[in-house]
Amino acid sequence: MPLPTAFDHRAKSYSVAHAYWLAKASELAYEDEAAIERQARAWGFGQVRHHQTRFTPPFPLKDTQAYTMASDDMIVTAFRGTEPAEIRDWLSDSSTPPWPGPARTGYVHYGFAEALESVFPELRGTHAELGGGGRSVWFTGHSLGGALAMLAATRMYLEDPRLRADGVVTFGQPRTCDRLLAAACDKGFKGRLYRFVNNNDIVPQLPPEPVYTHVETLKYIDSSGRLRDSMGLVAGLADRARGLTADAFAPATDGVRDHAIGRYLAALEQNLT
Repeated sequence: MPLPTAFDHRAKSYSVAHAYWLAKASELAYEDEAAIERQARAWGFGQVRHHQTRFTPPFPLKDTQAYTMASDDMIVTAFRGTEPAEIRDWLSDSSTPPWPGPARTGYVHYGFAEALESVFPELRGTHAELGGGGRSVWFTGHSLGGALAMLAATRMYLEDPRLRADGVVTFGQPRTCDRLLAAACDKGFKGRLYRFVNNNDIVPQLPPEPVYTHVETLKYIDSSGRLRDSMGLVAGLADRARGLTADAFAPATDGVRDHAIGRYLAALEQNLT
């Protein structure tokens, strides 16, 4: 199957090809506003809105950044992630209390809650402005951006079920919420929410269980780059061990290497071609 050369603006459901382009959108979120606008228009999205807030210490994040691009048929909101070392440090802090989740459903890590709250009113207004007309709606992001994408889509849906997105696709997303909110996501977004994890990626292993957990739908990329819909416990442990030994000179950095958005894009390309 040849690699698709552009967004399919008429896509209404998940496919590997559409996930690849959402990964491209997640990668684009790391660029500056001018670069985002140029690329979005090259992809056929005529309208672009930026969402950004800067924080002051001692808040663990520097800022929240996202953008929304819209065409006649599709709206995509992509959240920017952060460096693995930065997110690992504050997600590993077990003293951080959980905060109430969207629509008072379950709990989330306070860093995620505050980061989303800083841009959510503007984001919701953008979707109200650009939505409708039969456009499909997608949320995506890598790393921290994946957590914020899931929470943004979930909050819009729980506060108004008519605003349920057509899909949420994340890459290297950390554990974001407790079991109650995860169950609400699994129920509300059944067949619409897909969480990609690349082999030994360290970020999806944080924050620690049992307070925080993941939604059910997993797309696992094994040590050979093959995309799998499921992976048993024993097979998964064996595959992660193979990933650790793939680079005999630097096995300890495998979890950081596997987190890179470029690794996700390369694996998706491999599964398409």
